[in-house]
Amino acid sequence: MHDILGTATGIAVGALALLPLALLGVWALARLRIRTGALPGRAWRTSIAEVGLVHGTVPWVWMTMLPGNQAGLVTGAVSLEPFRDLETMSEIQVVGNLVLLSALGFFAPLRFRSLASLPRIVVLAACCSALIETAQYTLRLDRVSSVDDVLLNTAGAAVAAVLSWPWWDIAPRAEPIAVNHPIRGTAGATASTPRRAP
Repeated sequence: MHDILGTATGIAVGALALLPLALLGVWALARLRIRTGALPGRAWRTSIAEVGLVHGTVPWVWMTMLPGNQAGLVTGAVSLEPFRDLETMSEIQVVGNLVLLSALGFFAPLRFRSLASLPRIVVLAACCSALIETAQYTLRLDRVSSVDDVLLNTAGAAVAAVLSWPWWDIAPRAEPIAVNHPIRGTAGATASTPRRAP
């Protein structure tokens, strides 16, 4: 179990192995929504966004919480100077930081109408990344809490949000339609009254 949950390689392999289960979850959620009256297109988009948001974020965030060799023994390091650590990062570290919250940036606007805005995604990603860096320091995981990590995480989420923009649900909601229908009055007369469409 430690080899799966306690190593970066194990987490990546585990996430890949769970992909068929994630796809099954998408299908089950979409079918459930369609049966309860949701439009098929909206049902599939919402279900994909929910599963993609979880499956595409949780494993990588878990990976950032893996302790180093001196976890609990040393005080966490903090780097608050922008672009200082970026010069020493390997390509894998840079790509990993860009990917960390990319699923959040891509799927959150599809699932939550209130987040269908690039500035809001940037703020959300920055707050989530800062929370991760704070947790690394507070838990003394023997990791460097760097502002460059926050910048890269936020940039990755912003780029992913731009890529998902064509599927954002930003169209205005349809206004209720007034329908006249006769109702019988107390004296047997009929009258017309508006009825809101469901």
